[in-house]
Amino acid sequence: MKTNCPCTYILKCCDGSLYTGWTNDINTRLSAHNTGKGAKYTRARTPVELVHIEYFDTREEAMSREHAIKQLPRKKKLALIQKDEE
Repeated sequence: MKTNCPCTYILKCCDGSLYTGWTNDINTRLSAHNTGKGAKYTRARTPVELVHIEYFDTREEAMSREHAIKQLPRKKKLALIQKDEE
């Protein structure tokens, strides 16, 4: 994984739900999610697993992609994740 690089990510929570976010430092952000210091949504759904990540040149691109992914139905989010597993 790249560090200190804007990225959009999808986490799979322990209850099977998906969480999408963006960050400049994926390692720190993932640690925050798993220690209950990340997003309110993930606090009660730990541990979380990183299942998809996309890197960008700017934070604006990462934020835009986060918004686009959040608009997708669950089925399409799962398709993104499945592509990574192939």
